[in-house]
Amino acid sequence: MSNSGIVAGSPHEMRQRIRAIVGAASGNLVEWYDFYAYAFTALYFAHAFFPAGDSTVQLLNTAAVFAIGFLMRPLGGWLFGRLGDRMGRKFSMLASVILMCGGSLLIAIIPTYETIGIAAPIVLLVARMAQGLSVGGEYGTSATYMSEVATSKNRGFYASFQYVTLIGGQLLAVLVIVILEFTLTEAEMRAWGWRIPFAIGALAAVVALYLRRSLHETTTAESRANKEAGTMRALMKHPRALLTVMGLTAGGSLAFYTFTTYMQKYLVNTAGLPVKTVSILMAVVLLIYMGMQPILGAISDRFGRRNLLFVFCIGGILTTVPLLAALGTASSATMAGILLLCALAIVSCYTSISGVLKAELFPAEIRALGVGLSYAIANALFGGTAEYVALRFKAAGNEGGFAWYVVAMMAVALIAVLFMPDMQKHGHMRDEHSPPR
Repeated sequence: MSNSGIVAGSPHEMRQRIRAIVGAASGNLVEWYDFYAYAFTALYFAHAFFPAGDSTVQLLNTAAVFAIGFLMRPLGGWLFGRLGDRMGRKFSMLASVILMCGGSLLIAIIPTYETIGIAAPIVLLVARMAQGLSVGGEYGTSATYMSEVATSKNRGFYASFQYVTLIGGQLLAVLVIVILEFTLTEAEMRAWGWRIPFAIGALAAVVALYLRRSLHETTTAESRANKEAGTMRALMKHPRALLTVMGLTAGGSLAFYTFTTYMQKYLVNTAGLPVKTVSILMAVVLLIYMGMQPILGAISDRFGRRNLLFVFCIGGILTTVPLLAALGTASSATMAGILLLCALAIVSCYTSISGVLKAELFPAEIRALGVGLSYAIANALFGGTAEYVALRFKAAGNEGGFAWYVVAMMAVALIAVLFMPDMQKHGHMRDEHSPPR
């Protein structure tokens, strides 16, 4: 019997637990939809914020702003992680959704460079910084919350829904773009249609805010009152956990963004596939990829998360170069889709368990901070810059070199896996149980 009067393992507790996962996931989906809407609309609005010229240069500018949004993540990971450990996970998740809503609304209404000159890209940058700050805080807190709200026997399965909704955010962004592309002309998309996804995101954030208000808190008053809760001093006592998360994230996030957000531009600019065809392809691929997450999350509960990480690292090291080369010369959407699904099946061995394995590395009083900050630093350095680095390789005439860069970072992730303990036997969450209240 829990202190809430709910029998552990009862149908009522299960419904409460699922409701908590759905509430947290809804906000996570909106956060990532808003963030990815930028990546998928960049082809249409690059000219609106940067002077006319070479299209590759314009894409480089929008990619740089995308990367700057990632560079705000460490600050967001620290700020919202500290709030999550000291004020509660629910408080932190509500605050992050509000900030994301404001950033999306601002992008939706920014005048173009032609109208207000240099102020246009500056305001765009400010909006992206706000979104980066929000997402930086969202990952650590939501990963922690979903891991804490699950039971120890199915923690991998429940926590996998963080990436289900993260990918779902990407998918939703792609679907909105596909609908707009078939509804509006290319001229209309470039003129004003690209603003619609950001307006939708701002409205969806309001809905997520309402759903998150009903979440229960997974931390205890004692944990939040701990004088070291959410402090860097306490976090620095866990250097091995910090380095493990950063190493895993370096390879995992880079692979994830390479085969998702950057892939749309890669298939258009390198493989030469039509923009609309690629948008539809990405929608189908992301839907299948999303379905892989809970399956592999459940597998991790039975066979161990460390084993899945070995599959990801070794499989990625062996296949990334040939897969990217084949994707760059794909002559049809069908072939590109098959190749992309092969790559994402390997990446799923990381993404499905990313949140929970990181949460298991830290004690409750610094968990949101530990997961959020260490993830955000590595993600900003390697995940957020993936598109920019890839375009730089392309501009330098050495596009194939980017694949070897990805392989190198996956080798770093492999080193992290080799030195990490089995979290299901030695993790900080193995004895925790947080029944809904």
